Amino acid sequence: MIPKFTLLWLFFTFSLSSRADPGRSCSNSSYLVGFESELSMVQHQLRGTVKVIDNCSFRVSQFDMLSGFDVHWWGAIAPDLGNMTSGYAISDQVLNRTYKNESFTVRLRSNVSWDQIPVLAVWDLPTASDFGHVVFPNTSEASPAPSPNPGDGPVRVYRQPTMFENCKVLSPKHRVRWTLDVDRDVIDIGLEAAIGTQNYMAFGWADPEASSDYMIGADVAVTGFTEEGIPFADDYFITRYSECTINKDGNAKGVCPDTIYEPSDAVAVNNTVLVYGHRRDGISFIRYQRKLSVVDKKFDLPVNYNGNVTVIWALGLMSPPDTLRPYYLPQNHGGEESVQFGHLLLNVSESVDDCLGPLDAEDKEDQDLIIAAPNMPLVVVTGEAMHYPNPPNPSKVLYINKKEAPVLRVERGVQVKFSIQAGHDVAFYITSDVLGGNATLRNTTEIVYAGGPEAEGVPASPMELIWVPDRNTPDQVYYQSLYHQKMGWRVQVVDGGLSDMYNNSVVLDDQQVNFYWTLSEKSISIAARGEKKSGYLAIGFGSGMVNSYAYVGWVDNNGTGRVNTYWIDGQDASSVHPTNENLTYVRCKSENGIITMEFTRPLKPACSHSNRPECRNIVDPTTPLKVIWAMGAKWTNEHLSERNMHHVTSQRPVRVLLMRGSAEAEQDLRPVLAVHGFMMFLAWGILLPGGILAARYLKHVKGDQWYKIHVYLQYSGLSIVLLALLFAVAELRGLRTNSLHVKFGFTAIFLACVQPLNAYFRPKRPSNGEDVSSKRILWEYFHVIVGRLAIVAGMAALISGMKLLGARYGGENVHGLDWALVIWFLIGALIVMYLEYREKQRQRERIYGRSSWVLGNLEEDDSLDLLSPRGIAGEKEAQPSGRMEVQLEPLAR
Repeated sequence: MIPKFTLLWLFFTFSLSSRADPGRSCSNSSYLVGFESELSMVQHQLRGTVKVIDNCSFRVSQFDMLSGFDVHWWGAIAPDLGNMTSGYAISDQVLNRTYKNESFTVRLRSNVSWDQIPVLAVWDLPTASDFGHVVFPNTSEASPAPSPNPGDGPVRVYRQPTMFENCKVLSPKHRVRWTLDVDRDVIDIGLEAAIGTQNYMAFGWADPEASSDYMIGADVAVTGFTEEGIPFADDYFITRYSECTINKDGNAKGVCPDTIYEPSDAVAVNNTVLVYGHRRDGISFIRYQRKLSVVDKKFDLPVNYNGNVTVIWALGLMSPPDTLRPYYLPQNHGGEESVQFGHLLLNVSESVDDCLGPLDAEDKEDQDLIIAAPNMPLVVVTGEAMHYPNPPNPSKVLYINKKEAPVLRVERGVQVKFSIQAGHDVAFYITSDVLGGNATLRNTTEIVYAGGPEAEGVPASPMELIWVPDRNTPDQVYYQSLYHQKMGWRVQVVDGGLSDMYNNSVVLDDQQVNFYWTLSEKSISIAARGEKKSGYLAIGFGSGMVNSYAYVGWVDNNGTGRVNTYWIDGQDASSVHPTNENLTYVRCKSENGIITMEFTRPLKPACSHSNRPECRNIVDPTTPLKVIWAMGAKWTNEHLSERNMHHVTSQRPVRVLLMRGSAEAEQDLRPVLAVHGFMMFLAWGILLPGGILAARYLKHVKGDQWYKIHVYLQYSGLSIVLLALLFAVAELRGLRTNSLHVKFGFTAIFLACVQPLNAYFRPKRPSNGEDVSSKRILWEYFHVIVGRLAIVAGMAALISGMKLLGARYGGENVHGLDWALVIWFLIGALIVMYLEYREKQRQRERIYGRSSWVLGNLEEDDSLDLLSPRGIAGEKEAQPSGRMEVQLEPLAR
């Protein structure tokens, strides 16, 4: 709860104008004029000195700071969480960049005076973070100090352990700072480096007699942090390039603490005294002090501060203590000289400052990391704030699995289970706000992803909370308390395992590459992961690398993952041609040499120029996709050579059934689709054309046999067509109309199904002597045209189906079937030509009277073609106009 005097102070502060007055006249009446203090480093490698100039401005010098989000000069009553978060900006200056050893003047806003600012801080508004601050003394504490120049006012310098008079760059990620005090016979040394928590920093003086191998005989300080995060600095002496060992006779050799060499007088031989240490923003900082002169002349070297001397330094991992060796031991530094180790000449009495700006680590956070497992509950309790990552911190913070405010990593699509035992006054929730604590009252854009007022419990009766991050969950959210600010910390939301991210997966040939995919209406998302170390991973669509479309994933020299597309038309590097496919959501990473790549591409490329190779790279989900793979040592965006060729590849393609979610080995033809094709050939190549031929060429046969044959063949063919369609749908688990074969097939089936309906509504045939009605003639036209169009569409479906089989399966038997189908169509065409010739002969015989007429046979002859111009009317016109003579013979004869 905020104290009453804080509320009164806030009311007084915000009741005034919030803008600075540039024309404001400033006096020197404040008791703080002339006060000078160094900024404490809290975060973002903040360093600098603040000096009050007058009543409305102050001077900042030697200012270092890593950039934040929205950083301001901030005023507060006290440096605790409640008062700092209730503070306010005291200047219009915004510090939204990195500062490198800079000096400038800051002017206060017109509503601000020094007596209202007990604490001056550098404050980041969005994260409520204190980067560093100065606590001003009150009136009683600010007694004037002796001034070198009368009239300069009171001067008091508050020394911070992070500030030194000199700084030298040892390597891009390592620096040494020092302040020399000859009068006290001491030198203060500060080591800082962008290293891990289990790494050491070593610095010391080489043997003055050495001309090479400067580390042998060197007196160094080894500094670092224990596993509990406690800083240490110890005095070491180097006798050889190896980790410290003790022989059977008790003699120590290697890089050993002085106390190992002389265990009887540990105080006298250890001339290194730890002053201060911290870990901030991924930077280790240790300040220690040592004497210029030495007592132990055997293992310590005096510091010659009046001339150039050789100093050595190193960075590396260290071994933690154990029961046999109760001290931290630096291991071999390894690495490149001037990066991991080195030596140089240094005169500590000279003024040196070549450290331009703060060190910047790639990984700025040392918090414990917890990776959520699906079946393991995360126990949430509260505890004392010891190393909260976003100061100022509250008195208690959230602990997860006994770790203070850890970074929590969860996967999208994977269930996270919390067991909340933090007390009834802590309501746990997952939020988009970095601070939490009733964030909706001050942040109307806050999004709550899980938890809330009901998510509270105690160890005796814990509350279980289930949360499943989905694709809409941002990459970073926060776990917090609903009632208190800044109790929790970050949640990293990462893409889950590929099996969780994608709907289908199969293992490609030789069990070396896993292939994942998810189909949508117009696109397909694909991932591939190798099972052995390689420099790149390639997958291709095709029967082999030649004439295939390849997708290559690799990580370049800058650590950037890339995925490029290619068309391959040969077996050498010059035959690998880059293409410009429209890939989205592209990602590629290498974990311990294992390549994983992901991308999304359209099923059908949207190409305006069909001659480009990628325009022909169409993925049809209804047919198997042949997938191959290859791995190699190195890939490049530039000119490819034989060095980029693969060193291992799949032996054969695997046909991936995209809609079915499975795969099958390469084979000549899938049995069900073979049955489908045979049935369609039987229907469209034999039965249905046979029915049409019966109606066209068998009407001269006595009776209605032609009609029965026509009906039986048509209904049999249509039944087989529908049955074959069901086989294909069942095998492919659905059909899509994006292929030409399916379009022709559905058109033919539709036209074939129209014919029975059309036959049902056939107009009645004319009686003897009646003229044929116009409806009958129109029906004849429609029936014949639809039937013939159905046959044409069916044949086109057969041809496109064979072409599709050849493109997808490429077997010799498929090409043989193509020729068999062509020969069959040629034979059918010859049969039709012969039957048409015979039909024309019969028509000519009827026209010229060669047919035998029988008296009394006057009923309609269905052998007559109503659509022929020489039908019934034609025959009537062909009869002689004269009287027909009939000779009657007596029965008696």
